[in-house]
Amino acid sequence: MSEPRDRPTSPGWYATPTVQYAVEPGFDVAPIEAYVRTQTGRYLNPWYKRLQHTYAAYPGMYGEEPSTPALHAASVFRAAGASDVPELGAGHGRDALYFAREGFTVQATDFSATGLQQLQEAAGAQSVERRVTTAVQAVRDPLPLPDACVDAVFAYMLLYMALSTQEIQALVGEIRRVLRPAGEFVYTVRHTGDAHYGAGTAHGDDIYEHGGFAVHFFDRGLVDALADGWTLNEVHSFEEGDLPRRLWRVTQTPAGESTAGAGQDA
Repeated sequence: MSEPRDRPTSPGWYATPTVQYAVEPGFDVAPIEAYVRTQTGRYLNPWYKRLQHTYAAYPGMYGEEPSTPALHAASVFRAAGASDVPELGAGHGRDALYFAREGFTVQATDFSATGLQQLQEAAGAQSVERRVTTAVQAVRDPLPLPDACVDAVFAYMLLYMALSTQEIQALVGEIRRVLRPAGEFVYTVRHTGDAHYGAGTAHGDDIYEHGGFAVHFFDRGLVDALADGWTLNEVHSFEEGDLPRRLWRVTQTPAGESTAGAGQDA
């Protein structure tokens, strides 16, 4: 269970997915001490390092056009009368900038100061700097926002990073905390129908490391669990890239609020 996959012979520090991997087959695991590491974890380190390098070497690497999920999200947010929209994991900001051009006030967070600097420079060039603020934010840390303060949240390619199920649940709980009662949450995840699911190195908790990156693949049960206390308005299947990557675009609102005409196709 330890890093070299040797059998433990004494107490030691183990990541949450490793502990869960031991518990699932029925072993009696009794932690005697624990701590929360707010900095980058082992599985996230390669992702962080490569993106930092790529942002610096290839500014605007994803292009200037918004993602297809962002186009959908803007429509949902507009229909809901949203104004304040945080984007979590904004990167260099192609979607955040699109939201700002569409008239939303955007709070863009990301781990990469390099990406956010590019976002700020592009916001100035596009004359939307007054509608865009940025903050460096580690994905495992609580959101730096008060309760019930925003109208909508967008998270593209963030929740399926190498986070444990517990960490994903905590993040969605934070999103629920900062949303106003009629708020909208739109996110995307790779799912277990993806070609890379089950490939590479298994780390437990549906996390697979392939090509130097670890991804948490979602099954429908996890999507439904994350919608506990919410109204699940839509789970939309789509594909991206040459593999292609298979993803779900999920739209949900706090329980008691729903979007007219929402549907399911997953």
